[in-house]
Amino acid sequence: QAQLVESGGDSVQAGGSLKLSCAGSGFRLSICTMAWYRQPPGKERELVSNISPDGSTYYGDSVKGRVTISRDNDRKMLYLQMNSLKTEDTAVYYCAACLNSGTGYRYWGQGTQVTVSS
Repeated sequence: QAQLVESGGDSVQAGGSLKLSCAGSGFRLSICTMAWYRQPPGKERELVSNISPDGSTYYGDSVKGRVTISRDNDRKMLYLQMNSLKTEDTAVYYCAACLNSGTGYRYWGQGTQVTVSS
């Protein structure tokens, strides 16, 4: 059974850093496009970043230059290093795996809370 488990969420002050981790199991993570989404309070879920099996990356405009996505296929892990955090980064962050064109990501984690205070 496929599973994604996020960790690393915390409460930090603006300007601080956090590293989120996502552990995958039950599927071939190495062949999947992986992603981080977030859902701020009262808003819709949005794509933060994704990384393809070959390592190509995409970053949303709101986080570009402040976050770095990475993957470790051997450890079946996905990471999101976030620096220079802003209050508007406050959200539940979700890990997603295995992008299917037309249907979206097949697997989702339960989310980890990131709260940034001023």
